[in-house]
Amino acid sequence: MEKTFCIAGPIQPENHYHLPFRFDEKVLLDLIKAEKYFILHAPRQSGKTTAMSLFVDRLNASGNYKAFYVNIEAAQSARSNVVLAMATIVSAIRSAIKLAFGDNDPSLASIVDKKTPTDMNGNDLEEFLRVFAETSPLPTIVFIDEIDALVGDSLLSVLRQLRSGYKDRPKNFPQSACLIGVRDVRDYRIYSEIDQTTILGGSAFNVKAESLTMEDFSREEVEILYNQHTAATGQQFTQEAIAYSFEQTLGQPWLVNALAYQACFRDVKNRAEPITLEVMERSREALIVRQDTHIDALIDKLSEERVGNIVDAIISGNMEPKIFPDDDIEYAQSLGMLKRRSKGLEIANPIYQEVFPRALVASATRTIYQETAWYVNPDKTLNVPKLLHAFTEFYREHADILLTRKPYKEAAPHLFLLAFLQRVINGGGTIHREYAIGRGRVDLLISFGGKRFVIEIKVYRDSKTEPKGLLQTVEYLRTSGITDGYLVIFDRRAGRTWEEKIYQKVETVGNETVQVCGM
Repeated sequence: MEKTFCIAGPIQPENHYHLPFRFDEKVLLDLIKAEKYFILHAPRQSGKTTAMSLFVDRLNASGNYKAFYVNIEAAQSARSNVVLAMATIVSAIRSAIKLAFGDNDPSLASIVDKKTPTDMNGNDLEEFLRVFAETSPLPTIVFIDEIDALVGDSLLSVLRQLRSGYKDRPKNFPQSACLIGVRDVRDYRIYSEIDQTTILGGSAFNVKAESLTMEDFSREEVEILYNQHTAATGQQFTQEAIAYSFEQTLGQPWLVNALAYQACFRDVKNRAEPITLEVMERSREALIVRQDTHIDALIDKLSEERVGNIVDAIISGNMEPKIFPDDDIEYAQSLGMLKRRSKGLEIANPIYQEVFPRALVASATRTIYQETAWYVNPDKTLNVPKLLHAFTEFYREHADILLTRKPYKEAAPHLFLLAFLQRVINGGGTIHREYAIGRGRVDLLISFGGKRFVIEIKVYRDSKTEPKGLLQTVEYLRTSGITDGYLVIFDRRAGRTWEEKIYQKVETVGNETVQVCGM
């Protein structure tokens, strides 16, 4: 069977190209030798399950430890029903033990008769782990995945049972344990129906020694992964294609694999034909339009208020980087949606930067009736002034509705300009967006008909908004080598009439000219 790039579920080494060494195993072994309990957290589809499953196999193969990996996500449906949750978890452990060590493992005797929730007492996880350690001639290690899938008292119970047995390690409880999830346990805010209060995960699991995470792929790792396909099939990736993949994904593992899968197994199946930059560009657009499960799950999070408020500020170029609770920022980061970089808090990578605004205006884009041909000059370039004039009329007509959108009220004008442009430019061009909290601006780099131009978007704050916007637009023009620049300023001040807000003019700064469009 020909290997492929994994885009669903854990990697199977025999079927998928993969990077076997995603973390420093010495760090893990040092924690295990020191009898520590620790956390591994990273966004979904980043390779946690694959990496830790392979690590568990190597631990057992070494002959120095007895380790098992278990996924307890199925217990999520039990919510705060602790007994039902424990029944589900114990059943998952039973299957994991049988798979790792066979049906006759001595630890199974302690749970073999507990087949239904009525046989449980709520402390069954702790009881089993004690037996697992006591019946093993080797130090025991436990890896529990999807820990943060549990809810309320069920999650608290697992954390407390692990904490309760911790003092009895290594002879009467696992020597080391790793909890695997999207978020660090210290970030959990767990509501207990029993106690009628919210409990911090750090206090419920204060035996944690360290929190580890998994980094995205480096540029070199992307090339190593893609070269596995070249070695297996002979199909080459050009250096431009590899560089583009890293530039657009910034190493997010699922996106790196998904781009290559689309390119090699959907777009270019002839192995004698190389994967070029142009192929990768088509693959990127296909992913964005198709919105597979990974992307769709992130889009769903955009409707959550604590995520939406931050993304709203990023898209609108809000100048206030400290207006959000740290908890909300950490939550969005843990999902892999946002990253802190030198420019400020940003949407994590260029593909997500394209996906999120498109998703937020998807319904509006379908209802905006605009034809590309209306704005194309005889030389096939875009008539941008005409396009912006048309948008100004559209915005004036629909602003009352647009500006009531929640939680994207601040970004509404930006989003609908993007929707309007997307509707027109999809007919023969591309839009590249650049934005981050604290920049006070949104840059659009548009390519159409072989020509590039820049649109800078700002919200009127004070009398300095236009001069500052002009300088920023000119700066972008000079650094990018583009000659056509446009500055769009949305005036949302109360009491201003449309006649006062709408204007178009041309300003000169140094040797550059910028067309200013107010609305």
